[in-house]
Amino acid sequence: MIRRNEEKESIRKPAPFDGTGEITVRSLLNGPEEMSRKGRVFGHTTVWPGSEIGYHLHNGDSETYYILSGSGRYNDNGTFTTLNPGDVAYCAPGEGHGIACIGDEPIEMIALILFE
Repeated sequence: MIRRNEEKESIRKPAPFDGTGEITVRSLLNGPEEMSRKGRVFGHTTVWPGSEIGYHLHNGDSETYYILSGSGRYNDNGTFTTLNPGDVAYCAPGEGHGIACIGDEPIEMIALILFE
């Protein structure tokens, strides 16, 4: 399968999980059907300045963020740290996380959610 850039679905929406502001999600693969039923999200996400994906738990799946650009305040189960370009954050099943854009530049990241 090849998906050209112009074929990707892109949605700008309110930040999820009681977050603030807005995010944009570009689906790189569209759900479990395109992920061999091993996961549900493989996407390029933008967290806009002043926006935050709220803290949430992962039950039955894990999520990995790979930061492409921008900086974020990452909540790793109640421990806060700053993520910068090139950093990877992993949230295991049963754990929780959230991320807030802390600069004037949006966070561009790849998000991957895989089933347990």
